[in-house]
Amino acid sequence: MTSRTTPGIARFNALEEAAATAALHEACASSAWGSKLLSRRPYATAEALLAASDAAMAELTADDLAEAMAGHPPIGRPKPGDPTSSREQRGMAGASEELKAEMLELNLAYQEKFGHVFLICATGRTGEQMRDAVKERIGNSPEQEREIVRSELGKINRIRLTRILEEETA
Repeated sequence: MTSRTTPGIARFNALEEAAATAALHEACASSAWGSKLLSRRPYATAEALLAASDAAMAELTADDLAEAMAGHPPIGRPKPGDPTSSREQRGMAGASEELKAEMLELNLAYQEKFGHVFLICATGRTGEQMRDAVKERIGNSPEQEREIVRSELGKINRIRLTRILEEETA
């Protein structure tokens, strides 16, 4: 991304509030995150929007994070008909049945321990890398895991915001 105002950021800035709210909700289910980004429009550059996203992520409460996580399906089970979760979880698409079964078990154990889905920025990761990550992270304390989830959500939001700005019509 360049530091000049791009057509994507101009389109995003020009969206009616309802359309901008819907676009942001598609990127992240946290209403607090979306409200913070909306309140800071217009953005001069894509970098300014991404920086605002990072700042809003840092301010989210535990309840806000839970709301954001509720919008994410478990790894290995993208939402039917949702091209975003399917694209992001592509690394699990060709996984063996054994790996898919192992991920299901690990997801359930993780969810039992932490009370929410295992969340990772899955873009570009293989099924094995995601399995290894959940195995490693299941030993974390809830506090450690909440901050890792905040970081992973931030990465996901940046990817999704960038995709919104690159679309021909937002």
